[in-house]
Amino acid sequence: MPTVDVFNISGEKVKEVQLDDGVFGAEVRPYLLHDVVIWQLANRRAATAKTKSRSEVSGGGAKPWKQKGTGKARSGSNRSPVWRHGGVTFGPNNRNYAIKLPKKVRNQALCSALSMKTGENLLKVVDAVSLEEPKTRQFVNALGALGMQETLVVVGNVNANVALASRNHCKSKVLDVRGLNVYDILKYKGLIMDLEAIEFIEERLKK
Repeated sequence: MPTVDVFNISGEKVKEVQLDDGVFGAEVRPYLLHDVVIWQLANRRAATAKTKSRSEVSGGGAKPWKQKGTGKARSGSNRSPVWRHGGVTFGPNNRNYAIKLPKKVRNQALCSALSMKTGENLLKVVDAVSLEEPKTRQFVNALGALGMQETLVVVGNVNANVALASRNHCKSKVLDVRGLNVYDILKYKGLIMDLEAIEFIEERLKK
């Protein structure tokens, strides 16, 4: 089992903790990470693009002119896609981009992402994440003391002061452990987790 140091918010080592080998010491499988990131981004797409077909645009009704004898090309409706202000052929129509991915695959990818951060020494475990005041300066100083600037901070329960202090810091993100996902782990260089978050994620992902 991987053994890592536990720090306080001031960057001082307070103890050590053993991490679950199946969650933080699993085999890193890049193809799973790729599949889950594609799944996450596809499910985020709003799919709001919409065009009107010939059955939805205004107009139509009477035939524009008689079939023969005018010297013009025959036409049956001014809603035809070849006409100005006519309908659109094969345009976007509220397409659903969501794809399905088995829960087992998503869990394995999450273990791979956590194991990758652990293996690269980019995971910092802290006893708790809390601030005395909701000040961005205090939050930045805490990250500096831990040696982690561009980082994802995962906590068991989001402290109100931490939530307020972190929202103006564009290079980091505070996330409740229940919303932990592969995309955010890969997006940020570092990963900070408190003991409560470690316990929750191990209970959820252990085999």
